Amino acid sequence: MGMTMTQKILAAHAGLDHVTAGQLIECSLDVVMANDITGPMALPIFRQMADKVFDRDKVVLVPDHFTPNKDIKSAQNARDIQDFSRQQGLTNHMVQGKCGVEHAILPERGIVTAGQCIIGADSHTCSYGALGAFGTGVGTTDIAAGMATGQAWFKVPAAMKFVLKNKPTEYVSGKDIILHIIGKIGVDGALYRSMEFTGDGIQYLTMDDRFTICNMAIEAGAKNGIFPVDDQTLAYIKEHSEKEYQIFTADDDAEYEETIEIDLSQVRPTVAFPHLPGNAHTIDEIEAAEKIYIDQVVIGSCTNGRISDMRKAAAILKGRTVHPEVRVMVIPATQKIFLQCMEEGLAQIFVEAGCAFNTPSCGACMGGHMGVMCKGEKCVSTSNRNFVGRMGDVDSLIYLASPQVAAASAIAGYIANPEKMGGEEE
Repeated sequence: MGMTMTQKILAAHAGLDHVTAGQLIECSLDVVMANDITGPMALPIFRQMADKVFDRDKVVLVPDHFTPNKDIKSAQNARDIQDFSRQQGLTNHMVQGKCGVEHAILPERGIVTAGQCIIGADSHTCSYGALGAFGTGVGTTDIAAGMATGQAWFKVPAAMKFVLKNKPTEYVSGKDIILHIIGKIGVDGALYRSMEFTGDGIQYLTMDDRFTICNMAIEAGAKNGIFPVDDQTLAYIKEHSEKEYQIFTADDDAEYEETIEIDLSQVRPTVAFPHLPGNAHTIDEIEAAEKIYIDQVVIGSCTNGRISDMRKAAAILKGRTVHPEVRVMVIPATQKIFLQCMEEGLAQIFVEAGCAFNTPSCGACMGGHMGVMCKGEKCVSTSNRNFVGRMGDVDSLIYLASPQVAAASAIAGYIANPEKMGGEEE
């Protein structure tokens, strides 16, 4: 029996010719990443194991969750990983204000690339599957061990194949597609399996779409999400990275526990209602029901904070004004994207529309700071999770959506259809 893309990457990094689902293996790691929440917890464990990281080119610590620092404790956490990074001489030394959100900055700087085996002390490390890499989230103990040894244990995941067919309509993005899929299979529908995407529809998905889809594979319970490497992938890699890469392809006789076909032309703008990413509703269903009035909109995060997301939101907001009862935060995912927004005039569009245009941070997404909600408030967010209390009070409500739905809702004051707003992408 042949192997899937994921299984081939894991086999190569375990030094094996073949692996099967359920097999326990030890793999060499190409990147080990942690942030200002998980990194400080891993450091004491690391120090019990080693004095030096296994490879200063392959360990990356990114301050992004509570940065800019919200209090003394978060300031100390950021200082701890910054000092460690400097003392260890890490090649990719990250400092708040000079980097951005971890899952956007690592691809942007070419730290991750095709064929790699990557672990991160953050569940959305599966984002890197967009580049044809194996990326998965692990706990702080595993991160500490990875930093010290360059190795990690895995149980080889079984796989699901998602055959993406046809071209999505104008206002349907990667966010709508993954919310549609999670709504279809459930938040545990891919539990400890790899979600492998294929089909002719992939050609119509941008790299940003693919990052978004892989980012939220974990919201279906998956071990990882992964796309095949095509011309778009190679163009992205060559633009951003000088690292060697390796292309893995699934065997024709690879075994998949389930195959699901998705006709992208039939996917509608989709919103996940509280309190699960799988609680998906199309914009048509929402329009047919009573209006859902909102208090807040957040456009950003590791899911939808890239430049194409900024352009899509700006295209709808241009020349319009945010509803007087709604507050909006726009948060580019990296400093480079922040600067692009300024250079392209997007920042001016956001500010003139009545949005707060903020420095790169995970703060609003995970209720750390920047937009924490009080009891009873409702938010449309382009982030990846809408769990109880995720962005503030346990009685606040989060609706997950694309940048276009979020921008349209910001103007309307309720969850709105971007198709009826128009606007050409900046």
